[in-house]
Amino acid sequence: MKSTTATPRVIGHFIDGAGTRETESELIDRRAPGTDEIVSRVLRGSAHDVDRAVGSARTAFDSGTWQHATGMERYVILNKVAELIDREAANLARLDAEESGKPITLAEGDIAGAAGLWRYAASLALHVQGRSFTNNGPDFTGLVLREPIGVVGLVIPWNFPALILSQKLPFALAAGCTTVVKPSEFTSSTALEIARLTAEAGLPEGVLNVVVGDGQAGGAITAHRDVDMVSFTGSTATGRKVLAASAGNMKKLSLELGGKAANIVFADADLDDAAAGVVFGVNFNNGECCVSQPRLLVQDTVADEFIADVARRTAQIKVGQPLDHASDVGALIHAGHLDHVTSFVDNANKYGGEVIAGGQRLQGGEYGNGQFMAPAIINNVASTAPTFRDEIFGPVLTVTKFHTAAEAIELANNVDYGLSNSVWSKNTDTLLDTAKALRSGTVYANTTIDGIPQMPFGGYKASGVGREMGEAGFEEFTELKSVNIRTGKRAGSFPIPGNRS
Repeated sequence: MKSTTATPRVIGHFIDGAGTRETESELIDRRAPGTDEIVSRVLRGSAHDVDRAVGSARTAFDSGTWQHATGMERYVILNKVAELIDREAANLARLDAEESGKPITLAEGDIAGAAGLWRYAASLALHVQGRSFTNNGPDFTGLVLREPIGVVGLVIPWNFPALILSQKLPFALAAGCTTVVKPSEFTSSTALEIARLTAEAGLPEGVLNVVVGDGQAGGAITAHRDVDMVSFTGSTATGRKVLAASAGNMKKLSLELGGKAANIVFADADLDDAAAGVVFGVNFNNGECCVSQPRLLVQDTVADEFIADVARRTAQIKVGQPLDHASDVGALIHAGHLDHVTSFVDNANKYGGEVIAGGQRLQGGEYGNGQFMAPAIINNVASTAPTFRDEIFGPVLTVTKFHTAAEAIELANNVDYGLSNSVWSKNTDTLLDTAKALRSGTVYANTTIDGIPQMPFGGYKASGVGREMGEAGFEEFTELKSVNIRTGKRAGSFPIPGNRS
C-alpha cells in the first residue's frame, strides 16, 4: 500500500498562533520508510526561527494570560484539544505511520493514547496546589506556592511523534507554561496538526510554538537563555549534548533517554503468556522504542522449550507496509538506521552468539525499496557482547540463560541503562523481590510495555533524569516558592527570629 500523498506536504513552523512557509528556507526531504517516496518537505529551522518562537513564548508567558488563567479555563481548553484529536484521529495516525514507518494499527493506538494524555493533563490543571504551615505561632504563616516554570522547550523524537509530544506538551500547558516544540525532522507532521488543533480549541497565541528542522534548531532551543526548561526525549548520546549545551544558562532539564530492558522469565511463570509478551516486547513499534524489551533472560530449566516457542511465534510476525492494517512490524526509520540494526545481527557470531531466526533485509515485491528486516533472535549471548549491552533500537532479541534469581538480577542490571524491565513469575515474592532489586524507573510484572497516564515514567542511570506523566511529570514543569508571613506589629527590633542562613 503506497502513500496516499500525491504531492509532498510542505511543513513549516507554527509561531505566535500562525503557520509559516518561508519559501527561501532550505527544505529537508522526508522519504516514507515503507516506500522511499518523498511524502513531506520540512523547513530547516534556524537559530533565528528559534529566537522568534522563544520570543513569542516569552511574551505570552510574561503577559500572564495563560500562567494566570484559572485551572478551569486551562482544563476546558486542554480537554477540547483531546476531543479534536479524537475527531482527527484517522488523519493523525496515517501521518505518523507514513513518516515513521510504524504499522498503522500502532499509530492508531498512539493517537488514542495521546488523546487520553491530554484528558489526564487537563484534569491536573484543576489541582495545582501548594501547602500552608500554620503551626509556628499565632503570628506566622508559611505558604508554599507551586508556579509554572516559564518557557519550556520540548524536543520530540521520531519513534512516537504524537504520543511523546502528548507526554510532555499538555502537562506543561496544564502547569501554566508556554512552550516551543521541536519535532524530529523525520516525523514533523502531527506536531503541526496538533498545534493547529490547540488554536482551534482556544489556546492563546504564543502559548504553543513549533519550530521544525534538524539538530540545529534543537540545539538553539537547548542553549537559548530565555528558555527556562528543556524536556528532551532521544538517545543518550544526544542527551549528553543537551546537558552540555544547557550548562551555560543553568536551565532545568528533563531527559528521557535510551534503554536496554530485560524480559526476565522464571520457570514458574505462565510460559505461554510470557512467550507472547517477549515477542511483543521486542517487536512493538518495530523495536524502535525506548522501553523495548530486547534482552530475554530465561531460567535454564525451561530455556530450550521456551526459546523454541518464542522463535515459532516470531516466525509468524507479518512484516509489511506501514499503512497495511495486516502488518505487525513496519519499516525502520531510515536506511542508516537499518544498517545500524542489521550490523548487530551480522556480527553476532564474533561474540559467541547464534542467530536462530530472522535478521535479513527484506527487499523487492511488497517491500520495494523500503527499510524492512525480518525480526531476529540471537541465542547464547554473553553479557559482555555488544548485542547485550548496546541499544540496538530494532526488532532484535538476544537470549541469555540464568540459573538463580540473583544471577538474573545481576544480568538485568549489568548495563548502562535503567529505563524499564519485565519480570514473569506466578510467585508474588519473586515478582516483588525482583522488582525492588532492578535498577530501572519502571518494572512490568507479568506484562510488558503497559501502563496508564497516572503512572510516572523515567529512568535510572544513563536512561535519563526527571519524570514524565503522572503528578510527578506535571510537577516537573513547576517551581516552588516559599512565602514567609508575619502578622501583627513587631514589638522588638533586629535580629528577627527565624532561619537567616
